[in-house]
Amino acid sequence: MSLYVDDPTRLGTTRLADGRVLGWAEWGPRDGLPVLLSPGAATSRWLGIGAGAVETEGVRLVSVDRPGLGVSTPAPDRTFADFVDDVSELTGLLGLGPLPAMLGNSQGAPFALACAAAGVVSALTLVSPADEVADPEVAAALPDDLRGLVARVAEDPAGAEKVFAGFDADAMRRMVLAGSPACDLAVYEDPGFAAAYGRALNEAFCQGAAAGYARDTVLAMGRWPIDLGAITVPVEVWYGEEDVSHSPDLGRRLVSRIPGARRTVVPGVGGALLWATAEPILASLAETVRPDEPVERDWREEQARRRTVRGRRPGAAQGGGRG
Repeated sequence: MSLYVDDPTRLGTTRLADGRVLGWAEWGPRDGLPVLLSPGAATSRWLGIGAGAVETEGVRLVSVDRPGLGVSTPAPDRTFADFVDDVSELTGLLGLGPLPAMLGNSQGAPFALACAAAGVVSALTLVSPADEVADPEVAAALPDDLRGLVARVAEDPAGAEKVFAGFDADAMRRMVLAGSPACDLAVYEDPGFAAAYGRALNEAFCQGAAAGYARDTVLAMGRWPIDLGAITVPVEVWYGEEDVSHSPDLGRRLVSRIPGARRTVVPGVGGALLWATAEPILASLAETVRPDEPVERDWREEQARRRTVRGRRPGAAQGGGRG
């Protein structure tokens, strides 16, 4: 058991009209508010969001393995538009329609934005979203090594995809931990979370990085063929103040490109925001879709609650690192 994540309530696969299979996992009541989750880089359906959040909000959360990740059939040369079509078809097959809301985390964000721009979701919340690093204004603010990688993707996407195909679960885990501040390590090193994250990574790479992760990364690191200015659904964007991995300006420019989008920056956390502060994020999304619901919870209350619970665990250090 983990303070930060729950095991899925239901696991399944669904066959699409073209014969491909998409894997998915669910949390929460079957008759709850439908919310699709577009997970982060190389994260399979197994990893949900903060423990207890979906039950508290009465949400039916459905995490979907993008093609080639986990148990989903690979789709070489797929595009963002292909993902939109998959989501639209899956929505009908799982009875999530007509328009579910959507959460996009980390590298899953541009795929979620494509769905919002196409009008196949009713509302969108992005948590620690990967920025459009190939946007010249964003690229100019990147560290030299990352800017060089972005340039390589632009110059030779096929070659870059072959490089990304060399990744595996252990390499991804090491990269995430090495780039995380202490406040995030308190989440990632929690034994229950570490086990869930490890299982999600292992399943995501079970077909090899070339099957899914590599294509995802080339798409995310290239220019996005997404008209952000055409998005008409409500969009909320959340960042942890100590996030140094996803956006050089914590999404300020990204939000300015999306009509009506709202940005919230939460102190005391970085890229682990989705698990450290899940309830107020999900509550805000639910309130957007169901405006007659009670007032959303404050993220400050959620952080305080999780710090208190963690501090009461046997062997936990009192007054320890931020969560």
